[in-house]
Amino acid sequence: MLRPLEILGIVLLRFKAVPRAWVIVLILVNLGSLLFLHTHYGLANLLAVLAGIIIMALIYGRLGFVRLLGIGHILWVPMLAWFLLDLPDKSQDPALYYWVLSLILFNSISLVIDTIDVFRFLGGDREPYYHWKDDSDSGRLA
Repeated sequence: MLRPLEILGIVLLRFKAVPRAWVIVLILVNLGSLLFLHTHYGLANLLAVLAGIIIMALIYGRLGFVRLLGIGHILWVPMLAWFLLDLPDKSQDPALYYWVLSLILFNSISLVIDTIDVFRFLGGDREPYYHWKDDSDSGRLA
């Protein structure tokens, strides 16, 4: 349980302003799933987020806060494709419709960033960018 909290702490306390704001918006959009758990969209997103947290916690536990953490969002790829092919009916539930569109937009942008990060990791950029307990890190953007 501590690893996800450490990751969240790094993001909220150690990131610079723009990346921190981006991640906060991303978290809030994904937390919207809690408002729509009565739908397959809310449930699928919540499960994908929880699986991602587990994947990221495992990676963080072995390698630290590295660029590979972005692979934790891999389940968003099939989920977003599914949502694009099965958009909710705007006239029946406008809130759900706009939340799903927001989710698709923000998570897709995040996937682009994650893909770049994972390829940079695979290309040799493997040093942890932030450390929860050590203030001697470089302070580079994640």
